[in-house]
Amino acid sequence: MRVRGGDVFVRCTPWRGPVDGPDADAPRERAVYVHGLGGASTNWTDLAGLLAVRFEGWAVDLPGFGRSQPPPRGSYSIRGHVQAVVDVLERVAAEPGEAAGRPVHLLGNSLGGLVSLMVAARRPDLVATLTLVSPAMPVYRVPRAFSPALLLLLLPGMPTVAERRLAGVTPEQQVRGMVRMCFGDPSRIPRQRLDQALAEMRERAEQAWAHRALARSMRGLMTSYLRVGAANAWRMARALRVPTLVVWGDRDRLVDPALAPRLATVVPEARLLLLPGVGHVAMLEAPEETARAVLGLVEDVAVG
Repeated sequence: MRVRGGDVFVRCTPWRGPVDGPDADAPRERAVYVHGLGGASTNWTDLAGLLAVRFEGWAVDLPGFGRSQPPPRGSYSIRGHVQAVVDVLERVAAEPGEAAGRPVHLLGNSLGGLVSLMVAARRPDLVATLTLVSPAMPVYRVPRAFSPALLLLLLPGMPTVAERRLAGVTPEQQVRGMVRMCFGDPSRIPRQRLDQALAEMRERAEQAWAHRALARSMRGLMTSYLRVGAANAWRMARALRVPTLVVWGDRDRLVDPALAPRLATVVPEARLLLLPGVGHVAMLEAPEETARAVLGLVEDVAVG
């Protein structure tokens, strides 16, 4: 899909209609899914499949991730990711079909959650509902799961050092680290999903830009935390007027679950789903519970 400055890869999940009963008058809406740091569009496969009873889905690989090319001039700022998602939403809303021209349901996880929040604040006309799964909201201490050395990414030249270190980590080590950090209960992960994750990591290892995308997007995320005034994500959250669902696992090791009630309180009339025993990627670890909450929000908005 064309965005400003190039193309991004988008994985589509067709609408299939209700599981039971006729689908002639069933709602047929659209959703866009945005992955987190180091993730890809496949992070949403299970949830998008469940939500296909109501949504046509477009899961985007952010610039430099998954199968998307790196952004022009190699900039991995949060602002750049926000612009890419805005472009995708505009294209999806304009696609021919029953839902053409309508706002789109936007779902984001981690870095993608922060990006989605900013998109909804900037372009509420494009967003029907907003679902934030463990969004990477600004915090001012490094989570215990991370090395404090990450703060060095803010120094000139340090992202290049980080890229060299990342290049020394094998795909197998990356998958093991991802499972350990992102899941509350790794036994929930189907073997098929682990095999797919390993295949993706091996594919990423062949991309010349993969380590740069990860290190510089992390730097862009940390830099965004230093913004004040209207550009601060917490300030944007207070100004949201889009129906919002906040989803968090209480075993999240990457973004403190204590932020969940705070965010749900800050966003006007937001709903909160706190999942016991679940980690950072609820859409992967608890897709059924997450899907029910999303559909509940969407149905209530439609009735209201």
